[in-house]
Amino acid sequence: MKQLRDGARSWIGSVGRLGRHPALRWIMPAQLVSALGDGMSMVAVAWLAVQIAPDGQAGVWTGLAVAAYALPAPLGAAVLAPLMRRLRAAQLVAADASVRAVTLGAVAVLAVNGLLEPVVFVALLAVSSLLHAWGSAGVYTLVAELLPEDDQVTGNALLSTFAQSAFVVGPGLAGGLTALTGPGWVIGVDAASFAVLAVAAWTLAARQATTAGTTDPSDAPESSGWRAILDRPRLLGLLAVTCVFFFLYGPVEVALPVHVAHGLHGSPGLLGLYWTVFGIGATAGSLATVLLRHLPPWRVVVAVIVGWGAALLPLGLTDAVVPGLVGFAFGGLIYGPFTAISTALFQRGTPPQVLSRVLAARSALTAPATGLGTLLGGPVVTAIGGRATLLISALLTIALGLAVAAALRFGRRRTGTAAAPAPVRPMSPGGPLVPVGAAASPRS
Repeated sequence: MKQLRDGARSWIGSVGRLGRHPALRWIMPAQLVSALGDGMSMVAVAWLAVQIAPDGQAGVWTGLAVAAYALPAPLGAAVLAPLMRRLRAAQLVAADASVRAVTLGAVAVLAVNGLLEPVVFVALLAVSSLLHAWGSAGVYTLVAELLPEDDQVTGNALLSTFAQSAFVVGPGLAGGLTALTGPGWVIGVDAASFAVLAVAAWTLAARQATTAGTTDPSDAPESSGWRAILDRPRLLGLLAVTCVFFFLYGPVEVALPVHVAHGLHGSPGLLGLYWTVFGIGATAGSLATVLLRHLPPWRVVVAVIVGWGAALLPLGLTDAVVPGLVGFAFGGLIYGPFTAISTALFQRGTPPQVLSRVLAARSALTAPATGLGTLLGGPVVTAIGGRATLLISALLTIALGLAVAAALRFGRRRTGTAAAPAPVRPMSPGGPLVPVGAAASPRS
């Protein structure tokens, strides 16, 4: 009990320091606003695609629209690297938010006036997501730049909490607003939310430009984020584990709807309930991340992977609804800390001068990993059914976590540290893939 009280006190103190930080107290609320707007667009983008698609082509254009809102980000991370890596972290956030505000605003204006064509819609969505890997990298780089190491996990956790809570609240708000005004207006709200973030980020960038002591990206060595990762086996291992983890999650997004519709003979409302309880669990898990920040981070990563696989077992083993809902809620709770902890490992294992490049490169690989898993999930579900696919995903995910745990133990033995207790401090740059110290869900 005392440990829990001390952890809660530590969490409150850490959050309080973030709230008093002169830069983050403006950026963090703006990030929350934009996350909420993006959560609303999850519904509005698909609904607008259905409305403007030619007869008989709704499925095709909806798929293209949803893909265009996310998949071009890896292309932007690679093609635009020579330009974007010269920008400061706040400028990366501002550039991404500005592009999204302008392009989504154009979608909203055209849609409200009945002038939006499907091809134009998909093209504008694709442009809106080009800088998203850089924007995501920028905000986590800001956390690493502006906060001491002990508070970085707290900052990461709050960003993850924003995304998860927006996933819970945003679609519901979008559903009501779409029914009242139409999807074009909802996308307009999303554009306005990114405009808020753009103003806050450009303001911070201008302030940093006149402040001495801020790392200048032009002083960084001319190497790519990929090279920095390849030079650090620890980060390369974490990236590989994350990609496989997200890939194994991908089939769930196909299998769950099929399982609910055909296996459980349920309604869309039941499917929504599964994702809602997941989102609630993930929000709670993200908030609780701060209580884990003094644990060895690789142990947390392993626990999350194994725990998520275990959470899928009720869905894969039984048609009973309640165990499946409980399992999915637990899955969200156990997944919640993953983004904050894994990002902290990257923040602490990367030189500050190349951190934004490394985080953008990470996003360029992890984002499509889920998409590839989802693509594979289609034929697998067709062949063996939704419940069996969920069971296979669960078992393979548990196997992945156990394999990582075994690799870590083997690494400790090779370096002669098996008998020594793990130090409290999280992680230092470089070195082998072993734990040394104290997670747009893959779904987010």
